[in-house]
Formats: sequence, structure tokens, C-alpha cells
Amino acid sequence: MHKSLLRHSLLAVAIAAGSAHAASFDRIASFPVSKNLPQGGDMAQETSAEIITASDDGQTIIYSDSPRGGVGFINLADPYSPQADGFVDLGGEPTSVVALADQVFAGVNTSESYVKPSGYLATLSLSSRTVTGRCELGGQPDSVAISKDGRFVAVAIENERDEDLNDGVIPQQPAGYVVLLPTQDGKVNCAAQNRIDLTGLADIAPSDPEPEFVAFNEANELVVTLQENNHLVIIDVENNRVINDFPAGTVDLTQIDTKKDGALLFTDSQSDRLREPDAVKWLDNDRFVIANEGDYEGGARGFTIFHKDGRLLFEAGSSFEHQVVMTGHYPEKRSGKKGSEPEGLEVARFNGETYIFVMSERGSVIGVYRDTGGEPEFVQMLPSGIAPESAIVIPSRNLLVTANEKDLIEDGGVRAHVMVYRLGDEAPNYPQIVSGRDQDGLPIGWGALSGLAADPTKPSQLYAVNDSFYKMQPTIFSVDASTQPARITKALRVTRNGQPAEKLDLEGIAVDPKGGFWLASEGRTDREIPHAIYHVDTNGEIDRTIDFPAELLKHEKRFGAEGITLIGNRLWIAIQREWKDDPAQSVKLVSYDLNSGEWGAVHYPTEKPDTGWVGLSEISAYGDSVYIIERDNQIGEAAKIKRLYKVAISELKPAPLGGKLPTVRKQQVRDFIPDLKAANGYVVDKIEGFTVDANGIGYAVTDNDGVDDSSGETYFFSTGKM
Repeated sequence: MHKSLLRHSLLAVAIAAGSAHAASFDRIASFPVSKNLPQGGDMAQETSAEIITASDDGQTIIYSDSPRGGVGFINLADPYSPQADGFVDLGGEPTSVVALADQVFAGVNTSESYVKPSGYLATLSLSSRTVTGRCELGGQPDSVAISKDGRFVAVAIENERDEDLNDGVIPQQPAGYVVLLPTQDGKVNCAAQNRIDLTGLADIAPSDPEPEFVAFNEANELVVTLQENNHLVIIDVENNRVINDFPAGTVDLTQIDTKKDGALLFTDSQSDRLREPDAVKWLDNDRFVIANEGDYEGGARGFTIFHKDGRLLFEAGSSFEHQVVMTGHYPEKRSGKKGSEPEGLEVARFNGETYIFVMSERGSVIGVYRDTGGEPEFVQMLPSGIAPESAIVIPSRNLLVTANEKDLIEDGGVRAHVMVYRLGDEAPNYPQIVSGRDQDGLPIGWGALSGLAADPTKPSQLYAVNDSFYKMQPTIFSVDASTQPARITKALRVTRNGQPAEKLDLEGIAVDPKGGFWLASEGRTDREIPHAIYHVDTNGEIDRTIDFPAELLKHEKRFGAEGITLIGNRLWIAIQREWKDDPAQSVKLVSYDLNSGEWGAVHYPTEKPDTGWVGLSEISAYGDSVYIIERDNQIGEAAKIKRLYKVAISELKPAPLGGKLPTVRKQQVRDFIPDLKAANGYVVDKIEGFTVDANGIGYAVTDNDGVDDSSGETYFFSTGKM
């Protein structure tokens, strides 16, 4: 779809949803922090971007990198093209960074053990990239903050608990505290530091406060979160004293998923859930917002606004998590614990408006809200890298920059990223597909979309299936592609004898003109999942099963059916990769005659990969051709083959299984890599669905792997008239 049309439509949707503002954020660049590894260095070394800050002029980004034991620098002179700008080794584990003029202050953990914590505050010169000072802190630092006037640096000395000791139950000594350090001429005065005792305040473990996060308002008051103690503390920094403290309280949650069971069911509830805040940010001199991640016995899955006198002003409840769900970013594997885990926060004013950015660590997405003085107004969801940990805003340049800490290099996955977003007047280009709510008002959970089909008579009416990531909830989703973002309007569960059908891995769907759908399930013999084709009626009930024949299965390898389409009375199934009897770089398109029950196949030639493997992800008939997705299994800069090909239907002349198969000729139609780069993230692995609607418009969709070791991003886009 043309970008300007997409944005215009998205803006219309935003206004219809109640927002009168055209302003929105768009991701404009992504920077893998592995690019800051030295030339000739070990590119397999783990890196991370955890806590992030910016120089006063907004031209340089600084982030903490715990695995490498130092801080990295990024040149942001051109925000559309961030550049590697060096690294400084700090000889310990950096926990937080802040910047003031030409100085960068970093908390560094050097603890020998949990019972012998230690750490220091490092001062670095931004211009020379050298360590110019060191203040011993007497314990393990976590969050670091600098006052608005630059006169004070505050450090939360967490002295964190050992989660393997006595099942992590607190109290555990030594106790944490807050260190306040005055500055002079931009330099900290180590000798004048003050330690603020926080023991005796909370009810849960008063002898073990474990301060987590600190933030200043403009009145030089410091708010501190005691996460495990579910407590909040206000400190008068000028006078080095606690002026207020109060419990963070509890939340009654409804319409949530609490079971890690391979299904998205938002019908559960939790009473008296401890908020246990992580990050905290001031909205003004009186109000602050907390992210209720939970780390001990709680986690309220949302965010809360308090007055500094202890009054509760707003509670998000389940609403933030519902936005995560409907954007396809809900991490089902965290349902049994803390759901989407809001952890990081940022607050800033842009063009006279105050925005709140709420980061879902496990959902890898950022909720953007506008502060109204009362209930915040939801604006949008922003895509992120894996596990956004923190953010920094540069209002003078209309920029938001996030640090995404997860590096999957050990598994051959995506690297940790810093991502850049710009505030503009155009509607956002993400999300590209969302869900609505069901008849009971519950959000329709979705993810891992693995196959796509079109209604033969209704333009823009599409159907998608999810794969076995949601093993207890195989589903056919109805998709309205006439809106931008496209909208999932209905979820039809696939059942067997009225119960959720098990032992399925749905990878393809085709509409049956006579009623219902044909579904292709990719088998895994080692997991007792059969290779088979299923027909379901209009209620989703399986009413016919067609098992793969023995002649095909005796050559089985793991990667089976990845797409299905119907041509006349014959089903065609794309097998993802070579089986034992296939020539190199050749896979089968298998056919089944619905009238005679005869099986046959042709060979399809695949491209040769530079790295990894190449296979098929979809087959879809339209006009006189079948369209086939061919992709490699690479991500990011290593991704080379994400393509759409077509084969003339006249080429599909199946030969009997077991003999020599004819090889079809293919023609490239589209390179999907530009489409996968359009949202300015990294190129994802799995483009898995393609179809052409009744008006001849093509649509493609990616599989987000159920947000498991994935950014959770789903790309859904049109390829135009076919």
C-alpha cells in the first residue's frame, strides 16, 4: 500500500478512536549495538543496551552495556542514520547512566557477592571518552538520576537480594539506601555525599528496602521506588531527609490471562495484586507515574499515577495490557507471572503536550499516552526491539530513543538495539494489523499468524491462522483489510468433537467455496503431530481429515506443509524444505484430488542460500498462477531471500509419488525485503502468508513467533494489484 495512503487511513482510525491530535511517533532508525564492537573484534560477543541517556545537545546517545562492562556511544547527528561512536570499559557492571554538560555519570556494580556489595559512580568526559573520576558508593548501585538544575546526582543503592537464597525471601542484608552527591562546576563532590537511610519505612521488609529507581522533580524532590517492598519514598534533597513515604498499594485486575497454557484467554482475574513498581517519573512537581512490573510477589501489569502526598490519582488496571494484546504483542508465556511486564518509563513535553511512554519488557512494545491531568489519553503503540529497558527523549529535536537490552546472538538471533522515533504530524506506520474485542468485550488475542487466504467473493475479506505456538487455541481469524491498520474482527476456534483441537500446527488456509476451510498442518513425528490436511465447517469443527500417504511420509523430514490452496477439485500443498527423496535445492508441491483421492507432486526449485536454509512459506492461487513465498531463515542484515514468486497453473502437472517428478518454472514477482524494512526495524525472519483478494489486491503477513524471543512485530501490507 502506498505510504501516504496508509498514514492517511491510520490517522482517520486514530481520530475515530477519540484522538483529536494528528501528532504521532514513527520509528525512523534502528541501531544494533553490536556495531560498537571494535574493528576485528568478536562479533559473537554478547552486547546489550539497557539504560540510555543523551548529551545536552541531543547529538550523542550514551547507553550502559552490562555484558561488555562499560558504556557505548552513538552519534545521532543524523537521527535517520545513527553511527557507532565508541565504547569505554568501566571494569564492572554498569547499571545506569546520566549526562550533564561534558560529563557522563555511570553507576558501576563491582560486588564480590550479595552479602559483600560494592560499587562506584564513574565520571566520564564526553569529549575525550575517558574516565575522569570515581566515587565509591559503599554498595551495589542501580538507578542514577541528576537533578533538573544539575546540582545533585542521586544513586539508588539496591543491594539486591539473592533469589536463590531461601527462595529469594526478604529481608536479606545488607540494607540498601540512597546516595546524594552534590555537584560543582559539573563535577560530583564525592567527599560531600550523603546516605539517606530507608529502613523502617515499609511494612513488608522494613530492614531491607532495596531501592530500585530514583527520579527528580524541578523542586529537587526525589521519588524512590522500593519494588520488593511495594513502597514509595519522597526525599527533600536540599535538606537530605525523607519527607513522605507510603505503600504503592494493590490493584484488582480483571479480564487478564493468568495461565501459561498455549491459549490467549482474557477471562481471569486477580485480587489485591501488589503493584511493586520499577521505574518512576514525575509528571510535574506534584504527580508521578510508576510502572508496575512486579519482581517479588506482585506486578499489576499497568501503570499508576500518584500525588506526592500519597493520593491515588489514576490506575490503568488491565487497560494497558489490553492495548498490548490487541497489537499482537501479548507474551503468553508470561501469563502465569506478570503478563506484559511494564518496566521502563519516560515522560516528556513535546509542543506543549506531556507524553507518558510505558515500556512492556516482555511484550517488546511501548504504549504512548497523553497526560490530561486526569485519566491519560491513549495515543498509540510503538514497535520496539526485544525487551525495551529504558528511553530518553530529546524534545528539541522531536525525538524519542529507546534501549532494547535483549541480545540473542547465542541462538543465532537478533542483536540488542537502540531505536529512534520522531514525532510528526503524520499517522504512524505501525501497527499494521490490530484486533478488536469479542462479543463479551474482551480483547481478541492473536499472534504467530502463519497462513493467509481471501474470501473469493468479498473484497478485503481475508482469513488467517495461527501456528502451534498457541497449541491449545488453533484459530481462524477474520481480517478486514479495508482499514488501516487491518483489523481482526473475529476469532473462530478450530475444534474436534467440540473441544480445542490438539496436535495441530496450522501453517496454511484455503477457503472452501462449498463452505468452511481447508487447513494444512505441519507435522512433527517426534512430537506426535501428524502431517495432515483438515477440513473444518463454518463453526470451526473438523469434519474431515486427510492424512499424508505412506509413500510421502517414508521420506519425511521435520519441515512439512507450509501452505495450501485449492484449484478446481485439487488441493495443492507447499512443503517447506527438502525431504529425503528430493534433489538439492528442490522441494515438493504436493497435490490431492478431492474426487479421486489421488496424490501427486511436482518439484519447485529453490534459491541457494548464502547462510542457513531456504524454503517455502505459502502457496496461493489467483488467476492463471499460484503465488509462492520463498524465504531464507535469516534475520536483520543477514536476511537476503524474502521473495514472492509465481508459477503458471499450466505448469502444475502432478506425477505420482515415488517416481520422477517434473520441475516447474518460476518467475519472481516481488522482493519483500524493502517491505520488511519499511518500519525501520530489523528484517524479520518469517514472512509466512500471502493471498489475493476478490479485487485482485495482494496482501502479505509475517509470523511474530508469539512474541517469544522476538520483537513481536507483525507486518501486514498490500502488494497492490496483482
